[in-house]
Amino acid sequence: MSQLKRDLGLWSAAAIVVGTVIGSGIFIVPKSMILNVGTPGMVLFVFLFGGLLSLGGALTYAELAAMLPEAGGEYVYLREAYGPLWAFIYGWAQLLLAKSASIATLATGFYLYLANFFPILEGVITSMTLPIVGLVEIRNGQIFAMFLIGALGLLNYFGVRIGGNVQVAVTIVKVAAIAAIILVGLFSSVGTVDHFSTAVKSVGGASGFFAALVAALWAYDGWNNVSMVASEVQNPQRNLPLALIIGTLAVMLIYMLANVAYFYVLPAEGVANSDRVAGEMMRRIFGAPGAGLVSIAAMISIFAALNGSILTGARVPFAVAKDGLMWSSLAKIHPTYFTPANSIVALSLWSMVIVLSGGYDFLFNLVIFASWILYGMATASVIVLRRKRPDLHRPYKTIGYPFVPILFVLVTLALLGQTFYDRPGQSMLGLVIIALGLPLYFYWSRKARAAGSKI
Repeated sequence: MSQLKRDLGLWSAAAIVVGTVIGSGIFIVPKSMILNVGTPGMVLFVFLFGGLLSLGGALTYAELAAMLPEAGGEYVYLREAYGPLWAFIYGWAQLLLAKSASIATLATGFYLYLANFFPILEGVITSMTLPIVGLVEIRNGQIFAMFLIGALGLLNYFGVRIGGNVQVAVTIVKVAAIAAIILVGLFSSVGTVDHFSTAVKSVGGASGFFAALVAALWAYDGWNNVSMVASEVQNPQRNLPLALIIGTLAVMLIYMLANVAYFYVLPAEGVANSDRVAGEMMRRIFGAPGAGLVSIAAMISIFAALNGSILTGARVPFAVAKDGLMWSSLAKIHPTYFTPANSIVALSLWSMVIVLSGGYDFLFNLVIFASWILYGMATASVIVLRRKRPDLHRPYKTIGYPFVPILFVLVTLALLGQTFYDRPGQSMLGLVIIALGLPLYFYWSRKARAAGSKI
């Protein structure tokens, strides 16, 4: 039987971390954050806090990834720590909504920036009303977004090395473009340190802090994706921990410097009134051409995040199917390209459907609550497995154990509590939708046990 090939080196793995984390978030979330916390200093603090929280997760995942370097990432950790049911729920949520809606959101974000240069993409082809989602307008740009997902799915179909090399190249260009924007802002003659003393009316309090933290964590989301391709990383015991730590630290540095540049050029009110803060910063400095340059940088950034999401996300349903808990065809490895080809095709096609539905943002938000329950459980699994499986070889051990994973779990619980308080209906609906997959789990698990599986 063909096996997945270990064709990803350290820098390809690190590029997956940086490339999938830095998408469109850094260009837009400062607005919502300052409206929630009020001052530039608090925005920087929340970004730092969110970065340290993500780093704590990365330090924990580094032990798990080095110990269990298999395809699927969190799916594997949840399976080993808590059993196949929780692992299935994670895999089902990823395929059904979390990863597929994230891919749809990224592809749509790409076309929205591209529409600044080609307004025809905003043209409406037809409209319809769908259950739950409501009125949906099909635009030219959505067709383009579907084509983009299909093209990148095809690229990754032909080999992880090809997808990984593209990820490295685009990530280098992306980081260079963002670095240029940061340097222009920091050394701009229109900037002043007085802007850091400005403020706007905000939500404030615990609600404001956690709402801003959710926005920051959305910008940091994706640091865990490299663990999904663990079975295709060379020397995973060394390279996976290094990639997680180097990549997360690099993203933290970029985000902090970017926000310092934004607030150096723009006062708090300027950031609060801008949907695309990086574009507004460059417009203040260079006029309309500056905003156009940011659109190009944003498209490069989103392209890298989209490629990385397809590359990593397809490994989750593959891992679930390999255990007999999903359609068996998704577990097939291409005999020539050694990729989970059917899983790549399935994830890409379903993501394209979600793009067409126009309800990707709504659907993605539905699973935030359930996804963070599973992320918290996955992080806690490092503690569970230390007790449950002390025999496992641990070439890397979590720095600051057990305080780092415990702190991550505690903050996750606080975040979940605030999210449920603010959006109880949406949180419960997300759990209900994911729970609809349970009958399939019981069907597949019985079938797998009948075939002799040890799940």
